[in-house]
Amino acid sequence: MIELKGSEKLQVLKKAALQVNTGQSALEPVLSWFAQLYEQRIPTSVWIRCQLALAEGFTNAVRHAHEGKRPDLPVEINVVVSAESVEIQIWDSGSPFDLERKIQDMSKTIDPEASGGRGLKLMKDIADSLSYTRTADGRNCLSIVKNYTPIPETDDEDDILQLPDELLG
Repeated sequence: MIELKGSEKLQVLKKAALQVNTGQSALEPVLSWFAQLYEQRIPTSVWIRCQLALAEGFTNAVRHAHEGKRPDLPVEINVVVSAESVEIQIWDSGSPFDLERKIQDMSKTIDPEASGGRGLKLMKDIADSLSYTRTADGRNCLSIVKNYTPIPETDDEDDILQLPDELLG
Protein backbone atom coordinates (compact mmCIF):
# COMPACT_ATOMS: atom_id res chain seq x y z
CA MET A 1 0.00 0.00 0.00
CA ILE A 2 1.05 3.57 -0.62
CA GLU A 3 -0.37 6.68 0.93
CA LEU A 4 -0.54 9.74 -1.28
CA LYS A 5 -1.00 13.19 0.19
CA GLY A 6 -4.66 13.87 0.87
CA SER A 7 -5.88 10.40 0.02
CA GLU A 8 -6.69 7.10 1.61
CA LYS A 9 -4.37 4.15 1.20
CA LEU A 10 -4.53 2.75 -2.31
CA GLN A 11 -3.62 -0.70 -3.55
CA VAL A 12 -0.32 -0.60 -5.46
CA LEU A 13 -0.57 -2.58 -8.68
CA LYS A 14 2.91 -1.86 -10.03
CA LYS A 15 5.94 0.05 -8.84
CA ALA A 16 9.10 0.61 -10.87
CA ALA A 17 12.19 2.79 -11.08
CA LEU A 18 14.46 3.64 -13.99
CA GLN A 19 17.69 5.60 -14.11
CA VAL A 20 18.96 6.92 -17.45
CA ASN A 21 21.80 9.19 -18.44
CA THR A 22 21.01 12.69 -19.63
CA GLY A 23 20.26 12.72 -23.34
CA GLN A 24 17.31 13.15 -25.68
CA SER A 25 18.04 9.73 -27.17
CA ALA A 26 16.90 8.22 -23.87
CA LEU A 27 13.27 9.30 -24.37
CA GLU A 28 12.37 6.29 -26.52
CA PRO A 29 13.68 3.72 -23.98
CA VAL A 30 11.95 5.67 -21.18
CA LEU A 31 8.60 5.48 -22.98
CA SER A 32 9.15 1.81 -23.84
CA TRP A 33 9.86 1.06 -20.16
CA PHE A 34 6.77 3.02 -19.11
CA ALA A 35 4.57 1.11 -21.58
CA GLN A 36 5.36 -2.12 -19.71
CA LEU A 37 3.64 -0.70 -16.61
CA TYR A 38 0.24 -0.38 -18.28
CA GLU A 39 -2.72 -1.99 -16.53
CA GLN A 40 -5.91 -2.82 -18.45
CA ARG A 41 -8.03 -1.21 -15.74
CA ILE A 42 -6.57 2.22 -16.68
CA PRO A 43 -8.59 3.99 -19.39
CA THR A 44 -6.49 4.35 -22.56
CA SER A 45 -7.07 8.11 -22.68
CA VAL A 46 -5.65 8.45 -19.15
CA TRP A 47 -2.63 6.30 -19.96
CA ILE A 48 -1.84 8.32 -23.10
CA ARG A 49 -1.99 11.54 -21.04
CA CYS A 50 0.40 10.00 -18.50
CA GLN A 51 2.80 9.06 -21.31
CA LEU A 52 2.65 12.62 -22.61
CA ALA A 53 3.29 14.09 -19.14
CA LEU A 54 6.24 11.72 -18.65
CA ALA A 55 7.70 12.65 -22.04
CA GLU A 56 7.35 16.37 -21.30
CA GLY A 57 8.79 16.07 -17.79
CA PHE A 58 11.73 13.94 -18.90
CA THR A 59 12.48 16.19 -21.87
CA ASN A 60 12.40 19.26 -19.62
CA ALA A 61 14.83 17.63 -17.16
CA VAL A 62 17.24 16.86 -20.01
CA ARG A 63 16.88 20.16 -21.90
CA HIS A 64 16.70 22.58 -19.02
CA ALA A 65 17.78 21.08 -15.69
CA HIS A 66 20.77 19.20 -17.11
CA GLU A 67 21.67 21.65 -19.89
CA GLY A 68 25.45 22.03 -20.07
CA LYS A 69 26.04 19.32 -17.47
CA ARG A 70 27.98 16.10 -18.01
CA PRO A 71 26.15 13.57 -20.24
CA ASP A 72 26.36 10.74 -17.70
CA LEU A 73 24.37 12.73 -15.11
CA PRO A 74 21.35 10.53 -14.37
CA VAL A 75 17.67 11.33 -14.50
CA GLU A 76 15.73 9.01 -12.23
CA ILE A 77 12.11 8.09 -12.85
CA ASN A 78 9.82 6.38 -10.35
CA VAL A 79 6.31 5.23 -11.24
CA VAL A 80 3.63 3.89 -8.93
CA VAL A 81 0.46 2.52 -10.54
CA SER A 82 -2.24 2.26 -7.90
CA ALA A 83 -5.83 1.09 -8.07
CA GLU A 84 -7.05 4.61 -8.93
CA SER A 85 -3.98 6.70 -9.77
CA VAL A 86 -0.69 6.86 -11.61
CA GLU A 87 2.15 8.74 -9.91
CA ILE A 88 5.26 9.68 -11.86
CA GLN A 89 8.31 11.20 -10.19
CA ILE A 90 11.13 12.62 -12.29
CA TRP A 91 14.35 13.38 -10.40
CA ASP A 92 17.07 15.66 -11.76
CA SER A 93 20.18 17.44 -10.48
CA GLY A 94 19.66 20.84 -12.07
CA SER A 95 19.04 24.26 -10.58
CA PRO A 96 15.66 24.61 -8.87
CA PHE A 97 12.89 26.88 -10.13
CA ASP A 98 9.44 28.03 -9.01
CA LEU A 99 7.03 25.77 -10.91
CA GLU A 100 3.84 27.73 -10.19
CA ARG A 101 5.42 31.06 -11.08
CA LYS A 102 6.88 29.65 -14.30
CA ILE A 103 3.47 28.28 -15.32
CA GLN A 104 1.81 31.63 -14.58
CA ASP A 105 4.46 33.52 -16.55
CA MET A 106 4.14 31.08 -19.46
CA SER A 107 0.37 31.53 -19.59
CA LYS A 108 0.92 35.18 -20.40
CA THR A 109 3.58 34.68 -23.06
CA ILE A 110 2.86 31.42 -24.91
CA ASP A 111 3.52 31.77 -28.62
CA PRO A 112 1.12 29.43 -30.46
CA GLU A 113 3.58 29.26 -33.38
CA ALA A 114 6.56 28.20 -31.21
CA SER A 115 7.79 24.62 -31.47
CA GLY A 116 8.16 24.33 -27.69
CA GLY A 117 7.47 26.12 -24.44
CA ARG A 118 4.13 24.56 -23.55
CA GLY A 119 5.30 21.45 -21.65
CA LEU A 120 4.77 22.71 -18.09
CA LYS A 121 1.32 24.06 -18.90
CA LEU A 122 0.45 20.78 -20.60
CA MET A 123 1.60 18.78 -17.57
CA LYS A 124 -0.42 21.08 -15.28
CA ASP A 125 -3.53 20.50 -17.43
CA ILE A 126 -3.03 16.71 -17.47
CA ALA A 127 -2.18 16.16 -13.81
CA ASP A 128 -4.59 16.11 -10.91
CA SER A 129 -1.57 17.04 -8.79
CA LEU A 130 1.66 18.58 -10.07
CA SER A 131 4.46 19.57 -7.71
CA TYR A 132 8.15 20.36 -7.83
CA THR A 133 10.38 20.14 -4.78
CA ARG A 134 14.06 20.51 -3.98
CA THR A 135 15.52 17.90 -1.64
CA ALA A 136 18.32 18.29 0.91
CA ASP A 137 20.70 16.33 -1.32
CA GLY A 138 20.44 18.96 -4.08
CA ARG A 139 18.08 17.09 -6.37
CA ASN A 140 14.71 18.16 -7.73
CA CYS A 141 11.60 16.02 -7.93
CA LEU A 142 8.78 16.71 -10.37
CA SER A 143 5.74 14.75 -9.18
CA ILE A 144 2.82 14.13 -11.52
CA VAL A 145 -0.28 12.38 -10.18
CA LYS A 146 -3.17 11.42 -12.45
CA ASN A 147 -6.27 9.89 -10.88
CA TYR A 148 -8.60 7.63 -12.83
CA THR A 149 -11.76 5.61 -12.49
CA PRO A 150 -10.82 1.98 -13.14
CA ILE A 151 -12.38 0.12 -16.02
CA PRO A 152 -14.29 -2.76 -14.43
CA GLU A 153 -12.85 -6.19 -15.01
CA THR A 154 -15.23 -8.46 -16.89
CA ASP A 155 -16.21 -11.71 -15.26
CA ASP A 156 -16.63 -14.74 -17.50
CA GLU A 157 -20.04 -15.23 -15.90
CA ASP A 158 -21.09 -11.75 -17.08
CA ASP A 159 -20.22 -12.72 -20.62
CA ILE A 160 -22.55 -15.74 -20.64
CA LEU A 161 -26.00 -15.13 -22.02
CA GLN A 162 -28.34 -15.19 -19.06
CA LEU A 163 -31.68 -16.86 -19.74
CA PRO A 164 -34.80 -15.72 -17.94
CA ASP A 165 -35.75 -17.92 -14.94
CA GLU A 166 -38.92 -19.16 -16.65
CA LEU A 167 -36.85 -20.67 -19.49
CA LEU A 168 -34.44 -22.39 -17.14
CA GLY A 169 -37.28 -24.65 -15.96
